[in-house]
Amino acid sequence: MEFSKIMHKTTVSSSFYAYLTRLRWIKRWGLKRNALDENVMEHSWEVAVIAHTLALIKNRYFNGQLDANAIATAALYHDITEVITGDLPTPIKYHSDAIHIAYKHIEKQAEMELLNLLPEALKKDFEAMIHQDSLPEEHKLIIKAADKISAYLKCQAELTAGNLEFAMAAEQLAQKIATSEQDEVIFFMQAFAPSCGLTLDDLMKS
Repeated sequence: MEFSKIMHKTTVSSSFYAYLTRLRWIKRWGLKRNALDENVMEHSWEVAVIAHTLALIKNRYFNGQLDANAIATAALYHDITEVITGDLPTPIKYHSDAIHIAYKHIEKQAEMELLNLLPEALKKDFEAMIHQDSLPEEHKLIIKAADKISAYLKCQAELTAGNLEFAMAAEQLAQKIATSEQDEVIFFMQAFAPSCGLTLDDLMKS
C-alpha cells in the first residue's frame, strides 16, 4: 500500500529510521568468540530497561528525583552512532589515548550525520538523545551503569554456555560494578541480577 495516496501530503522525506532499523545487523563483542550473538538493537533495549529500573530504584529507595522515562528513552539511543561506526570493542577503544580521541571524533561526526537526517522540526527533540554528552549528568551516570550491567549479564550468559572467552571481561565488569558508589546499582545487582542465570524451569519453580 502506498501511504502517500491515503495520507495528507508532505514534502518531508527522511532515512533516519531506515538507519535505526539497521542496528539489528551491528554485532557486539566482535573480537570474541560468541556462543550467543548479540546485536546493538537488542542491547539498546536491555540498557533502556535496566536504566529505567535503576532510576526508579533511586527514586523509591534513595531519595532520587530522576525522570525515569526520559532516562529510558535516552538509553534507547545511547549506541545509535554504531549504525555508522560499527561496534568498537572496549579494549580497543581505550587501548591508547590516540585511539580514544580519534574514536570520539568519529562518534561526534556520526552524531551530526544522523541528526541531519531528521526533518528540521524534529531535530531539537532528538538532539539531546543523539548528542548524549548534553544529557544531565545524573542521567548519563544511570545509562553508563546500565550499560555495564548489561555487559556483565552478557558475560555471565556466555560463561553459563561454557564459553570461557568472556571470563576476564566478566571479572573486570564485576569488580567495576561492585565498587560502584551508586546505591541503585548495588540494589539492582542484589535484587535482580542473580535470577538472570536461572533456566526457564527454575524461574517457574521460584
